[in-house]
Amino acid sequence: MKAITIIQPWATLIAVLEKRFETRGWSTKHRGPLAIHAGKKIDKAACQQPEIKAELARHGYTADNLPTGAVLATATMMFPHHVEEDNGSIAVLSDDSLVQGDEIWFGDFSKGRYAWELADVKQLPEPIPARGMQGLWNWEGVQP
Repeated sequence: MKAITIIQPWATLIAVLEKRFETRGWSTKHRGPLAIHAGKKIDKAACQQPEIKAELARHGYTADNLPTGAVLATATMMFPHHVEEDNGSIAVLSDDSLVQGDEIWFGDFSKGRYAWELADVKQLPEPIPARGMQGLWNWEGVQP
């Protein structure tokens, strides 16, 4: 199964179904199963942003107890949308759909970036330790 390493708190926000898009500066041809791996890095400043802090707290997390170095969830990679416009509170994607509300705080929706749409996210019962890598990589762990 393909996997992607994402720094915290973003990986956990995906796993707890609060983050629907993973934003990247690059597109991908991959569609289908994708493991969500939490890297070892935690963006502690992001964890203090009110929108992110509130969602983490709602699920029992803080910057101090986020899992790292482990696969947290599996998802289905649907489509990488191109970000056509971003005014800071609403982003317009290539299919004319809008990203707004809390989701806008959970990624970098700057014009020209890509919003990878994730569906069927399933949080694993327990994080599975794994070494991450840059880009998409192959994970031999539990299949969805």
